[in-house]
Amino acid sequence: MNKSAPAELLDRICMIAREAGEVIMPYFESDDLITHRKSDRSQVTAADRAAETLIIGALSKLTPGTPIVAEEAVEAGHVPDVAGKSFWLVDPLDGTKEFIQRIPEFTVNIALVENGQPVLGVVYAPASDLLYGGMVPGGAFVEEHGERRAISARRVDPDGITVALSRTYGSGVELDRFLQHYRVTKQVLAGSSIKFCLVARGEADVYPRYGGSMEWDTAAGHAVVSAAGGSVREIEDGPPLVYGKPGFRNPNFIVWGRTD
Repeated sequence: MNKSAPAELLDRICMIAREAGEVIMPYFESDDLITHRKSDRSQVTAADRAAETLIIGALSKLTPGTPIVAEEAVEAGHVPDVAGKSFWLVDPLDGTKEFIQRIPEFTVNIALVENGQPVLGVVYAPASDLLYGGMVPGGAFVEEHGERRAISARRVDPDGITVALSRTYGSGVELDRFLQHYRVTKQVLAGSSIKFCLVARGEADVYPRYGGSMEWDTAAGHAVVSAAGGSVREIEDGPPLVYGKPGFRNPNFIVWGRTD
């Protein structure tokens, strides 16, 4: 892997994410969207698989020898050994439920993990043409309307917080118990990794996640949040969320803006 030019590497990942988005959008706009059930009963579409094929091919050429952990490949039994290694985490279409329901809040997620932490990540929402990127150290940005601008997580105000919530996991006893500890002035529902990005760009203070998730769901958004000055920790005041866990399954976690 070429580590001498991290900014150049991030720019290339932005391009790959956009190319994957170009693959996805014709499926989203099609009148004949066919879905299938995976072994865990979650849904997958041809768009997921086509985008993942493009991303894996591009990453293999860009960083030969660096393992790639990708959602659909893992489902097919292709699980590389990442112990003690840097590796890529790929979710070619995060928010499949939104995608199937024609809600334009799905994303392409690509992240580089080093020493258990996401150090570079891109989250691209092709339906809205919003792209978020970040590297640690280095900062975070959003590309919209043809321009790139820096973004930063805002300092959390305990007297009144804005909470980003999942459309799928936006309720429950555990979540209600967590929210009781804070004065919540606003709740924002969003799909896929957009919730991470709302915290990273200072439009939400916290995103608590109670419910199952996999590392490829979160790594890219985690990288963007970290680059923007926020943090991702296990619930409640647990350690930082780490990557490369057995089975690549996450515990419950919470995304915070600036708390220092």
